[in-house]
Amino acid sequence: MLRRGLDKRGITTVDHDIWSDPNAAAIVRQFANGNETVPTVVIGDTGFVNPSAKVVEEYLAKNAPHLLPSH
Repeated sequence: MLRRGLDKRGITTVDHDIWSDPNAAAIVRQFANGNETVPTVVIGDTGFVNPSAKVVEEYLAKNAPHLLPSH
């Protein structure tokens, strides 16, 4: 659901396979209280565990508008 929402908004993502990348798994655990919960979205030093696309878009608009597509 998150993927569809971000795609619909034109927000580009980078996927990491936490089951084959121990560093990515450690980052997810850092934001997910020690769990390997996906989706976890990390933008800079901020992490969101299972966010809605709206939450991600609002965060980007306020904190990293350069990461949003120009309309």
